[in-house]
Amino acid sequence: MNDAPPKKGLLARFGPGILVAATGVGAGDLAAGAIAGHKLGTVVLWAVLLGAILKFVLTEGLARWQLASGETLLEGTLKRFGPIAKPVFLLYLVVWSFFVGSALLNANGVVAAAIFPIPGLEPTTSKVIYGVLHSLFAVVLVLRGGFQLFEKLMAVCIGVMFFVVMLTTILVHDDWLGLVRGIVIPTIPSDHPEGVAWTLALIGGVGGTVTVLCYGYWIRESGEQSLADLNGMRIDLGIGYLMTALFGMAMVVIGSHLESSAGGTALLLGLSEQLADNPLLGDWGTAIKWLFLIGTWGAVLSSLLGVWQSVPYLFADFWNQSFARDKVTRITPELKSYRLYLYALATFPIFGLFTKFERAQKLYAVLGAFFVPMLALALLLLLGTGRYLQGPGHNRLLTNIVLVLSLLFFLWITVTEFVG
Repeated sequence: MNDAPPKKGLLARFGPGILVAATGVGAGDLAAGAIAGHKLGTVVLWAVLLGAILKFVLTEGLARWQLASGETLLEGTLKRFGPIAKPVFLLYLVVWSFFVGSALLNANGVVAAAIFPIPGLEPTTSKVIYGVLHSLFAVVLVLRGGFQLFEKLMAVCIGVMFFVVMLTTILVHDDWLGLVRGIVIPTIPSDHPEGVAWTLALIGGVGGTVTVLCYGYWIRESGEQSLADLNGMRIDLGIGYLMTALFGMAMVVIGSHLESSAGGTALLLGLSEQLADNPLLGDWGTAIKWLFLIGTWGAVLSSLLGVWQSVPYLFADFWNQSFARDKVTRITPELKSYRLYLYALATFPIFGLFTKFERAQKLYAVLGAFFVPMLALALLLLLGTGRYLQGPGHNRLLTNIVLVLSLLFFLWITVTEFVG
């Protein structure tokens, strides 16, 4: 049954791809790109592009399953592999939500406190206040604003951050031939002890982790219902990951010109101060500093809004398949299970505002490395053969090869993280 409203305009057509880009790029991605650029230079730009391509393949696969079967990927996985998938997914989702929610509230609190300091309060206290306010704002927007307002606000956020970061890149960089070489010639600096690790981090960190699953719910909200919409969906998704790749590469370029020993959100604040003193910017340094802070705020705010709006879909879908007496055919924010998880997501991570949370950020990186191979495995099982899907929509041979390689690749990253 297709009861979705007709699509209108560019935002309706390409909105889900914009949401992918906006939600998948957070403070950690900004900082990781800048650190990698500082340590390795622009020779690793190809790694950002490769990471975006891998995430495109994964997200296209889950959307293709949904358009062909009428089920979300989570629904399809739980129906067929429930005894194993249900406890693993629930545990993963709850732990991931807490650490990611805490990291996002910290990031928004720190950046907002830097832009709008509260007179008479310490920065750490201001961070807590702003973090709580951001969480409340996201809840009100999700429950009262509706999907269309959410989509428009996310488009504004990513538009601001994209413009600011690209402008900063153009102003601080002058070796454009070297930039092209870094994109088309895969190179890992052999003279740096962390060359391989940071290159892998760039590949694995582009484009989000659990939030990739939410693309299926967003295309449903925008009206895509069958394989007839597949080509348009691929264009939409391609635009989203192209923006993600350009944004990630821009942060690598900016990082290659700056120095900082800080990490996480503190690094981003340090970068803004260094931009103010950058001799290449001259009198424009102070203006670029504030523009960069605003762009950073747009990035972390859009990521928080995206997680608050999309992740409750996953829990509601899980609850619908696992415990609901009267199953629904479509997951919406009106469901009690959706709202309960939204409230929990907006509340419990607030405790993370009272710590710097470096360990949580590292655990989040490990959890993210875990998720990608699980997604690749699910796509191989559901779409790799004709066993679970009747009719068109199966993986092509090249897609199966890419999924197997990504599965092995990210499993290796996970092992490396634990051993390290």
